[in-house]
Amino acid sequence: MDMTRRPRRLRTDGVRPLVRETDLAASDLIAPVFVDATTDERVPIETMPGHERVPVSEAVARVEEIRETGVEAVMLFGVPESKDERGSRAWAEDGVVQEAARQITAETDAYVVTDVCLCEYTDHGHCGVLEDDAAEDPTLTVRNDETLELLGDIAVSHARAGADMVAPSGMIDGMVGAIRGALDEDGHTEVPIMSYAAKFESAFYGPFRDAADGAPSFGDRRHYQMDPANAREARREVSLDVEQGADVLMVKPALPYLDIVAQVRERHDHPVAAYNVSGEYAMLHAAAEKGWLDLESVASESLLSIKRAGADLILTYFAEDVADRL
Repeated sequence: MDMTRRPRRLRTDGVRPLVRETDLAASDLIAPVFVDATTDERVPIETMPGHERVPVSEAVARVEEIRETGVEAVMLFGVPESKDERGSRAWAEDGVVQEAARQITAETDAYVVTDVCLCEYTDHGHCGVLEDDAAEDPTLTVRNDETLELLGDIAVSHARAGADMVAPSGMIDGMVGAIRGALDEDGHTEVPIMSYAAKFESAFYGPFRDAADGAPSFGDRRHYQMDPANAREARREVSLDVEQGADVLMVKPALPYLDIVAQVRERHDHPVAAYNVSGEYAMLHAAAEKGWLDLESVASESLLSIKRAGADLILTYFAEDVADRL
């Protein structure tokens, strides 16, 4: 062995931080916020310890709590007062996300990102307008092009309410172009789009669907969310969103798809985001409750691995706890 090569020389306490290749900061993190129009008090989310749905009246207070930890950006998800076949409360001027965005942008300095999708607002729980007989025929799901117009309406309503950025998450073909066109036509040329550019049909979403009341009432989302087996397809999906005008490129989930994060980082100059999803959060909490893992350590290590893979931004339920320690 050539003993002139000793990597351990750079692992002593004095030099270790100087040669560290990846750093994690509170400014890298986005904290999800669930705003619920059906309640007038905070409701704990059983499957996501430490998180809760908040009424619109508590949205500002909730964001201020997040800001105190050093996290500067939040992502708003809404639970509407009612649902219908087309999800019409998603673009209502007095909708839950719209009302929360107005108050948060007026009373705080938080950077507000809004989720642009229909699954929380439709009575069937799918991310768009259903094809005829979709509930009976598993080969049918969402009408792609008819859904695009509604996504544009949602994004415009969020921008009018003060959203700093919109984030379409439905994996509908052409969604970025449709939203960019709708925003520009309404005068919101400065509002960027963070596209869920590679969103996989993952088993890690379960707790979120409990939190946002957005689980499909029948079938699944395999016809519009990506097959977890496919990486080349992910690269095509991301490239299409770049062509349509996406400003930030999101990969979801994060930890099982770090290879996709790394490939997007290598191929594109855009900022890359990764969603450290509810199942990733819940499984670490569950293991920690069993005494099998140290929650603080594995949370920090998980986020560091996402950053090391190439993510510039991380949407995570660990945002407050990790940022507070940073």
